[in-house]
Amino acid sequence: MTRLEHGMKIATGAVALSFVLSACGSPGDTRPNTAQQVSATPTGSPTLDVPQGNVKAAVPATVAVRVDDELGSVVVDGGGKTVYVFAKDEATPGKSSCVGKCAETWLPVSADGVSADTGINQELLGSIDREDGTAQLTLAGKPLYTYAKGEPGDTQGQGYQKAWYAAAADGARAGAGRPALGVLDSPELRRVLQDKNGRTLYLFTKDTPWPMTTACDAKCLQKWTPSTPVTAADAEAAGLGPEILFTFTAPGGTEQESFNCWPAYTFNGDKEPGETNGQGVNGAWFAIKADIPRSDRGKTVPAAGRNQY
Repeated sequence: MTRLEHGMKIATGAVALSFVLSACGSPGDTRPNTAQQVSATPTGSPTLDVPQGNVKAAVPATVAVRVDDELGSVVVDGGGKTVYVFAKDEATPGKSSCVGKCAETWLPVSADGVSADTGINQELLGSIDREDGTAQLTLAGKPLYTYAKGEPGDTQGQGYQKAWYAAAADGARAGAGRPALGVLDSPELRRVLQDKNGRTLYLFTKDTPWPMTTACDAKCLQKWTPSTPVTAADAEAAGLGPEILFTFTAPGGTEQESFNCWPAYTFNGDKEPGETNGQGVNGAWFAIKADIPRSDRGKTVPAAGRNQY
């Protein structure tokens, strides 16, 4: 697999102030957790006409995000046509499962010369080599397609055969619901955690994991929002052990989730799912790795892109 060139946006952060909070609990602790895992079943199975003969997709100069009235934010190509992901590809990472006649109806988006436009994180773009030797664009590792009979602005292919879905800005299935705790497959940062809205979760290295204290003061909180609690089931669904979860009371009385005793936050500079604009801010904010070892009460810092950890 080859990767497209990508850039990183570096934002500015805020100076922090420390507050001592309740200590991180033990792995055996029980605690209330009310977050629910979100799920949804796509509705409708539109009838699609298979075009005759060989059809080649036009090369989009860019991919961007537009807001659909029903599905929310969806990816579109340079001509404004909706871009789709194929559920069967998820079982074969790095490979397209749509070949032959399938690829005449669902046109692989060419990776040649494509760049990210509004709402798309350039770092998530990559490519795979198809069987015919062409390069197909990927978003967070998901191969992308357009529907041959689709027109700019429509979403005719959504939910077809419960396998085709408009792509969200992070390669997820638009309109299909999100888990309370998600995982973003970033070519740059690898697997990092997301909240229920697809926002990247970050830790602040000026915080103290044990006993847990937060250094994010009122000014800091204007840019960084404490993450809401998730359940043990949510963690297991994301491939994490529930013992790495610790909920504590943040300044102001809100319940905040932490991972391996590190308080988690979202960054207000991330507007669409899959954006990681908070990575590296002030040399102190980092996306939280999804591959967290069994809890060691903060001895391991699950910070993406920090080799010393």
